[in-house]
Amino acid sequence: MLPAARTSGLREREPMPWNFGDLLDGLEARLPADRPALIHGDRVTEWGEFGRRSNRLARALLARGARPGDKVAFYLRNGPAYLETLAACFKARLVHVNVNYRYQDDELAYILDNSDARFAVFGAEFAPHVERIRPRLPKVEHWIQAGGTPELGESLEALCTTGDGSPVGIERSPDDLLFVYTGGTTGMPKGVMWRQEDLWGALGAGRNAPPNAGEAPATPEEHLARCAAFPDANRQVPACPLMHGTGLFTAIGTLSSGGTIVTLSSPRFDAIELFETVERHRVSSVVIVGDAFARPMLRALDENPGRFDLSSLRLIVSSGVMWSLEVKKGLLRHAPHLVLADMFGSSEAIGFGTSVMTAAGETRTARFRIGENCRVFTEDHREVRPGSGERGFIARSGPIPLGYYKDPEKTARTFPVIDGVRYSIPGDWCTVEEDGTLTLLGRGSVCINTAGEKVYPEEVEEVLKTHPDVEDALVVGVPDPTFGQAVTAVVELAPGRALDEDALRRHVRDRLAGYKTPKRIVATAKMFRAPNGKADYARAAEFARETLGLGGESRTG
Repeated sequence: MLPAARTSGLREREPMPWNFGDLLDGLEARLPADRPALIHGDRVTEWGEFGRRSNRLARALLARGARPGDKVAFYLRNGPAYLETLAACFKARLVHVNVNYRYQDDELAYILDNSDARFAVFGAEFAPHVERIRPRLPKVEHWIQAGGTPELGESLEALCTTGDGSPVGIERSPDDLLFVYTGGTTGMPKGVMWRQEDLWGALGAGRNAPPNAGEAPATPEEHLARCAAFPDANRQVPACPLMHGTGLFTAIGTLSSGGTIVTLSSPRFDAIELFETVERHRVSSVVIVGDAFARPMLRALDENPGRFDLSSLRLIVSSGVMWSLEVKKGLLRHAPHLVLADMFGSSEAIGFGTSVMTAAGETRTARFRIGENCRVFTEDHREVRPGSGERGFIARSGPIPLGYYKDPEKTARTFPVIDGVRYSIPGDWCTVEEDGTLTLLGRGSVCINTAGEKVYPEEVEEVLKTHPDVEDALVVGVPDPTFGQAVTAVVELAPGRALDEDALRRHVRDRLAGYKTPKRIVATAKMFRAPNGKADYARAAEFARETLGLGGESRTG
């Protein structure tokens, strides 16, 4: 039996009981044991073995003193180790804590300390970092190494292959948690706390799973029965990192519906590898984060016309950053049967809006159909009237996180109660058109104030990226004695192109208001983005100031 629901904070109605550990147990008992659950290169882990391996790991963690609610840090790249450990945590009622593998020692130590992690699972390639930070982290009692010969802790492979592989058999709760640490744009990363049942609801309550055909199941038993009867499981490639919300949430949705997760082997995103993997394993969906992934994909298709069989691929999903119209059109030119789904969300809320494009018609960049339970409020919490042109923050009620771990002040700011309803408002500015659709302007914390005018970087970036000389672009504000902040662009040039600053400025001025035109444009060899494609505006601004010989700090607001 699945556990009964328990109340945890503000909600409009008593929720149904859902828990990912229970769903995995149910799927492992019902699905064909030889259906692939995980594929990584030549390694295929079938659902039967996936269940046994994650059960053994869950039992091993419990045997080492893990208690419900204990935190487990995931210092791993995409691969079976990440997903098997995630499944084990769900089953043992332990809390996933993502660790950005690009962090340096001080940043790594901060995450593990702030999260109160008792267990840390790390890839062998990161052992030198672990060796340096381990003395600073007395709260981490168990270090577990994935791959290689462990010298700093236990072997993950040994824990997954030794002992009893039967279901753990403990009662779980819809209140069991999952953490997603998000860096945002200012301050230290914060751990977003998701109840599992709320995350299930935010992901669509099962209606987006192919077995449910758009109809949310009323009970977990109904969902499991549909998954067991569905013959054609979704095979999904999370091309973006599992350590960030977009990759993690979509992978959880696929696994909890009996699908297959296919991970890429290269440590860096390789579009050729992606398309070869799609062809080889008959992948049906790919998850990316905007143009940082989509542009290399389009370039690979342009340079290799007809090389890849993409007939199995039905859907590309993106979330987190802008996905430009021109790149979408290019992808559809090569694969006109595709559905391109641009999802407006964040680690703090899922489902702000959706933009779907096919070969049948275009959808303007940053234009979204507003999501369920979403409204747009001004800074003083007045609702924005559609068609007014007034800017506001997108807000979502319903299944949202509990808040930020150990940060009640930021929790109160991001999750306010307005007219008796609790909302998530991460800080994304938008306008509401007369037809109710949203136009995303950007995150408020990186908005540039130039001579009293507000400039949203994403709007200028998208225009710059339509120029043939520009591969990628970020726009920041740098100190200026006249304007307060000067709009400044950092561009990564397309292969073989040279920087023509005047030509790029004219390109923007022809399309946007003059005050939005960058005062200066500088070129970088590699754009300042995290592995998930999200912009690192702080590093871009620092690079711009150094290149232009400016001192002081850039400001936002």
